[in-house]
Amino acid sequence: MNKRRIAGVALFLIAIGGLLGLSYQTRNRSSAGGSITTVGSTALQPLVEAAGEQFSGDHLGVFINVQGGGSGTGLSQIQEGAVAIGNSDVFAEEQSGIHSHNLVDHRVAVVGIVPIINKKVGLKTLTTAQLQKVFDGTYTNWRELGGKNVPITIVNRAQGSGTRATFEKWALRGHRVKTAQEQDSSGMVRSIVSTTPGAISYVAFSYANKTVQKVAINGVAPTNQNVTSNKWQVWSYEHMYTNGRPKGVAKSFLNYIESPKIQSTLVRQLGYISISQMHVERDVKGRVTVVR
Repeated sequence: MNKRRIAGVALFLIAIGGLLGLSYQTRNRSSAGGSITTVGSTALQPLVEAAGEQFSGDHLGVFINVQGGGSGTGLSQIQEGAVAIGNSDVFAEEQSGIHSHNLVDHRVAVVGIVPIINKKVGLKTLTTAQLQKVFDGTYTNWRELGGKNVPITIVNRAQGSGTRATFEKWALRGHRVKTAQEQDSSGMVRSIVSTTPGAISYVAFSYANKTVQKVAINGVAPTNQNVTSNKWQVWSYEHMYTNGRPKGVAKSFLNYIESPKIQSTLVRQLGYISISQMHVERDVKGRVTVVR
């Protein structure tokens, strides 16, 4: 068959495909192929899952397996080399037992953390001192704070949770926390608070929907705009750690999430703040500097 006949057959097949409603799309084929697993922060999980689906859709034969488990799990798994990427709401240096010198930090977003209460409590704002006394068990009924006559039920994230570490450090100012029930995921925390009279907990902004009441602190509203200026101080970077410099699919996926396209669309659509939106920077020791 000569070249002219081959070209004619190709055009004929494309035309038939069009008549049958078939689409011909060109997708990128990853040079590495295969799949990777990324584990850790449940606060970051919705973004990684959504970005992973889009990335896989654009890269034939590549799959991004996304799992939660909390920041502690993400950091320990990446340290052991068990996964390609470990997701965390805290700096690796802040996590006990983590040797951060081998890990490479990729900050892909910022997220605010907010106290949430059951909507029937009847409160919308608390002071730092009131929050401290709620979580240490000094207050036991919401009527002591001007709310409804209903017992306070504390729901904590599990030890090792980056969301919990951020909340205790910046909302409670390191104040001790009463022993209470613990949950491994932000989604479960929200579900319990929304259905349990008198319940209180804390989640990333991206999880705080209309089923729960977001609580202002010291009169400051929990908004992305207030996070960008550090007026709302209960926030954290969303870190994606690799063990050494990323390669193959991991490198391509991280570049994808950090790209202007994803930072200006998917990151913001899901309730996160892109790094470029921040007017301040905060280091591992909590020191804040203004971005010039």
